[in-house]
Amino acid sequence: MAVNGGELDLHRLELRYAATRVADPGAARQLTASLERCGQLVPCVAVPDPGGSDRLVLIDGYRRIAALRRLGRDTVIVECWTCDLASALINLMVRRQDRGFAAIEQALLLRELVIREGLSQRELAARTGHDVSWVNRRLQLLTGLPDSVLAAVRAGELSSWAASRILVPLARANGEHAARLLQVLGRDRLSTRDLKQWFDHYQSGNRAGRERMVDNPRLLLRALADRQVERRSAALRDGPEGAVASEIRQIEAAIARLRRRLPSLRPVPEVLITAMPRVKAALAALDNTITGSVTHDNSRDLFERACSEGARPYAA
Repeated sequence: MAVNGGELDLHRLELRYAATRVADPGAARQLTASLERCGQLVPCVAVPDPGGSDRLVLIDGYRRIAALRRLGRDTVIVECWTCDLASALINLMVRRQDRGFAAIEQALLLRELVIREGLSQRELAARTGHDVSWVNRRLQLLTGLPDSVLAAVRAGELSSWAASRILVPLARANGEHAARLLQVLGRDRLSTRDLKQWFDHYQSGNRAGRERMVDNPRLLLRALADRQVERRSAALRDGPEGAVASEIRQIEAAIARLRRRLPSLRPVPEVLITAMPRVKAALAALDNTITGSVTHDNSRDLFERACSEGARPYAA
């Protein structure tokens, strides 16, 4: 792969693959400041336009181009590869040095190579050093991804994790709710942890509750945080005795649920029959431990021992 370099006017570059990049406002600010302070240290990468024009297709350096334009610059240092577009894109993915591609960026580039350049998934796997399942998993990230969600990811307003794990399944189940949530997230960014917590409760909510959750996710998160504070306060107030009482009630409730289900379980499942000896043994062990604790209270012995030892005079 032959390489030529030089300084070019910005208008000679075709930004064909701009849609495969994800914005990062923080990184963009740092890069702009660096270019203003030190100038362009790393050249962009381009290849000749296969259409035969005198323009070059930009392969790498989209953030640098945007930063140079923000600074009012008219020229850019470019490293020109003389290979074809497909080889250039694949080389870029394999040789990336200044920053790794996000998974969604890899997916978008792979889709370009499949659709525009006609490469198969097997060929892409061989030329990128991955297996076919890796290529397929990346491409699956784009399956069912609404254009509005993809645009939010590309603009840096939504993480690829939130897009694939929250917005895509939500859009499949309720497109209107996905669109409304996306609008809310555009105004009020939520962390990955908050979004996961929100989605867990959304899935278990009823219709009316889901409507409120979509329009005001932050309200739900505040309510959950308040509930957690109340539980911690109750645990602190009730102490270990309260925790034990709560666990006992949970055991009783579980047994009651099993008894209610038994009439519909005919014949009785083998797993229940084989589990009963273990359950009886566990309850017997618990009973023995409780009985032993009642007859010999170790904590009281330790307290009384500490008091008696504290009352002794120090040795001279």
